Amino acid sequence: MLERITCPALAGRVTTAAEAAAVVQPGDSVGISGFTGAGFPKAVPRALAARIAAARDRGEDFRVGLWSGASTGPEVDGVLAGVDGLDKRLPYNSDPDLRRLINDGTVDYVDAHLSHAAQQAWFGFYGPLDVAVVEVAAVLPNGLLVPGTSVGNNKTWLDQAGKVILEVNRWLPRDLEGFHDVYYGAALPPHRIPIQLTHPMQRIGDPYLRVDPAKVVAVVETDAPDRNTPLDPPDDASRAMADLLVDFLRHEVRAGRIPSSLLPLQSGVGNVANAVMEGLLASEFEGMTAFTEVIQDGLLDLLDAGKLVSPLVDVVRAVPGGAAPVPRQRRLLQGPDPPPQPGDLQPPRARTAAGRDRGQRHARGRHLRQRQLHSPDGLGHHERHRRKRRLRPQRLPQLLRRAVDSQGRRRLQDRADGEPRRPHRARRARAGHRAGAGRPPRALPERPRRAGDRPVRAPRLP
Repeated sequence: MLERITCPALAGRVTTAAEAAAVVQPGDSVGISGFTGAGFPKAVPRALAARIAAARDRGEDFRVGLWSGASTGPEVDGVLAGVDGLDKRLPYNSDPDLRRLINDGTVDYVDAHLSHAAQQAWFGFYGPLDVAVVEVAAVLPNGLLVPGTSVGNNKTWLDQAGKVILEVNRWLPRDLEGFHDVYYGAALPPHRIPIQLTHPMQRIGDPYLRVDPAKVVAVVETDAPDRNTPLDPPDDASRAMADLLVDFLRHEVRAGRIPSSLLPLQSGVGNVANAVMEGLLASEFEGMTAFTEVIQDGLLDLLDAGKLVSPLVDVVRAVPGGAAPVPRQRRLLQGPDPPPQPGDLQPPRARTAAGRDRGQRHARGRHLRQRQLHSPDGLGHHERHRRKRRLRPQRLPQLLRRAVDSQGRRRLQDRADGEPRRPHRARRARAGHRAGAGRPPRALPERPRRAGDRPVRAPRLP
């Protein structure tokens, strides 16, 4: 198993799940990996539940707060709820035992939008994060982590936690390296900038998770599959809904409101979503893309058929039955096609192997350029370029000088021997305009000329 843990500093911290669970103290906030049953830690939560049960037997109160990316599985929420080991849960739960404890007020529940949990953790809304327990596929010699079948809030938990426990799961394919795109360009206000992601084919981040090795207190080896509940096959009702949706998409394409390759798909989880994907598989649409949370059977069928060219997902949902999610998902590792140009409604053309190689080299080069432009002050390179532009010499002062000189010349020409100009109302009245609401123009008394006064002349400009 140590072939998956090649960092010398972290290889020496391999321990058992029970010893790792001893790091968690009563009242701690624990952030765990996992998203819809994929990528959650398999060993440490069970060991923590056993430790909590032993404390209960001794009459001690031992409960922790649990933070995640989304739902997990009975191996996490179920076992901890079974020993009454939770006092807070966020941002999502689907376990029936924990749902009962939340509804009767035993467990506090933060029902936040999944995309808000990490941001609110950075803002400090939930308090400090004491321990992070994150499943990964491998630990590289330089300490970088190869993520597993989900990313979720793992990056935030690793950054925010005071202590980190890693679970290295042999069941996960080693081919997952290079699979991910973890964005490290975010910053807190007032330094926040827009995320420069405009197409599912883009890569704007890193294929690895980062962690401070000094925070890693334990590394646990596991070999266990994800838990994904088998879905019911599409029935007549779900197929009828799918047919209506596909007909609607055809109507929008004919009306010219969306391209023939459709807009990026966002697919849910369940037999209805699979039925929709089944309908798209039988349709005439080609060159489709996806920007979605979970990739499951329906999207994989589109990928195998060549109709889906670029899925961008947060979770790879394994086929139930215990097999590692490699054979069908391996196609996701192929080089990306170039993103379509604005206004191009045609599906991407098939590329040769040489073209794919060029695309991969371009993507890697762009990734390296973005890495080089990344700065430690939290400002993305677009913001720095904007600030640099403000420092460039501008023509504005010269233009303003010309405008002021020209205006001044006109004003001086209107004056006679240095006399001040009359007010606007008086000048307009002399020209035949109304000077006000029934009032005559106000005349200014002339100042007598003094000895030594010189006539004012307009300046001569070069």
